[in-house]
Amino acid sequence: MQFDDFYETVQSFGRYQKLKYLLVCLTYVLPPIMVYTWTFTAATPSFRCQLASEDDPSNDFTQHLLARYVPSETQCREYKSTISVQECQRCYLSTNKSYHHESNGNTLKACTSYSFDRTYYESTLVEEWSMVCDRVSWKSLSQMIFFFGYMIGSLVFGVLSDKFGRRPIMGVSFFIISFASFLCAFAPQDGLGFELSYSLFVLGRFLLACASRGVALTGFVIGVEIVGPRQRLLTGIIIQYFFAIGELILLVFAYFFRSWYLLHTTLAILSLPFLIIYFLLPESPRWMISKGHYERGEKVLRQIAKINQTSFDSIAYQRLITEEKKREAIIDEKRHGFMILFRSKTMFIITLNISFQWFVQNLVFYGVSQNTGTWLSNPYISFGASAIVEILAYFSVHLLLRLWGRKTIYCVFATGFAVFAILVVPVQVLMIKGSPGQNGLMFAIHVILKFFATGSYAIIYIYANELFPTQVRNTGMGICSMIARVGAIAGTLSNDLLARVWLYFPIVVFGVTSIIAVSVVTICPETLNKSLPQTVDDVELMGLALPWGRPKRLTRIQVEDEDNIDENIALKLQTGENNA
Repeated sequence: MQFDDFYETVQSFGRYQKLKYLLVCLTYVLPPIMVYTWTFTAATPSFRCQLASEDDPSNDFTQHLLARYVPSETQCREYKSTISVQECQRCYLSTNKSYHHESNGNTLKACTSYSFDRTYYESTLVEEWSMVCDRVSWKSLSQMIFFFGYMIGSLVFGVLSDKFGRRPIMGVSFFIISFASFLCAFAPQDGLGFELSYSLFVLGRFLLACASRGVALTGFVIGVEIVGPRQRLLTGIIIQYFFAIGELILLVFAYFFRSWYLLHTTLAILSLPFLIIYFLLPESPRWMISKGHYERGEKVLRQIAKINQTSFDSIAYQRLITEEKKREAIIDEKRHGFMILFRSKTMFIITLNISFQWFVQNLVFYGVSQNTGTWLSNPYISFGASAIVEILAYFSVHLLLRLWGRKTIYCVFATGFAVFAILVVPVQVLMIKGSPGQNGLMFAIHVILKFFATGSYAIIYIYANELFPTQVRNTGMGICSMIARVGAIAGTLSNDLLARVWLYFPIVVFGVTSIIAVSVVTICPETLNKSLPQTVDDVELMGLALPWGRPKRLTRIQVEDEDNIDENIALKLQTGENNA
């Protein structure tokens, strides 16, 4: 008897699971708020060089006068050919004050102060610390450290969650988020100086990233593990809706609190009620059984049966425990832990492949999501449109995955993203620059790119969760998420650095990497309507979908006596016939 078979006896999606799953979904609102706060608090408003004469009230300053100092296109191409003309004109002043800006050997002077547009923001950290032009690297560094925190948090909290349980790790994560949120709000102080206030702020962002991954990873795994196989797709998608809802909640706060300080402070206070959720969250009974905590597992399963108004079958539970012990007995103890993912050939290939998919999808998703400000001039409308597109993408994925499985739909979404990303090139080259037609078409392309990026990102989360066995599921997800942060960092750097060369250069890079991802994911097995693997041996049974033919593998249908599944697996392992 497998866990899923016994779980059906107490109802795998009854009242208990629905109530606890709703709580898990509510926890998923917090990570996007903490992640995307940076979009508003560190937004870069329109800016220009500020002239020293602007501070003199006796000076009749006009835009006509300013135009004399703006470098010409010829000057920019001659002296600053490594950046775009637009970037040159807002970061440098011309030493030639004539109207025609002939070069005549004149050089450009870097701006020392800037004037920021106040249309949409009262104040941002970019303005606070002048993180533009040659100082934009300070902004990039902060995001790189943030995603490095994502990387560390994914691995550390993933491993700890598999060792100590899902629930306690989520509780610790909530506490760290609250502490780090207040640190981010109060660290940037003029009296501390730039170096110290920046360092404290970055530390807060690092801790925030670590804990956000603890909540997101653990919450997603709990949501999938407390239900049966038939509800995995539903729970894997519904929880993503709450991620988008979190973005919309952030949008409301950002719209009314347009100062970075007020927004950070408000969101820090908002994080406090989530500390209470820890006491209401369940532990995963599937995890407890896989780790040999049979008494604790029985207690939780009896509670589930009571709330779901079903009877607890003690005999069936003892049978489950007996077979779980037999299963454990045939697995060498040295294979447990982190390295178990790399000692099996099939598991090793799947781990590397899925890790690469996570790298690409984070490069694409965060690269596109952090660039929503270029969709329209109004950043609030752009961000709201982005969140709505995410919800539509989740809804579409939910419908499609039921019909055609994980791998096929993932390939469709990733390929669709690549096609429209490459389409940006002819739109920018062949159409009249800045025309209504080009602007409208680019907005449509941005929306479509966000749709495909969100869909493929959501699918790879579900797909990976169904490929890793329960005994190391959070560890496997943590490794993938850790590697994925490299992709998120690369996406951030692309937006900050490659965009200075050409605004749409990052999108083209994202499209090319998506094509590569599709070409290698095809060897992974399909997981539609299959039970969650408990051990690596279950993954071995799934095999690989190699293009030159599927390897010989044992399927559960081939085992005539279901009562002796574990004995058959043990025999196959001992004789070497069960090589996937």
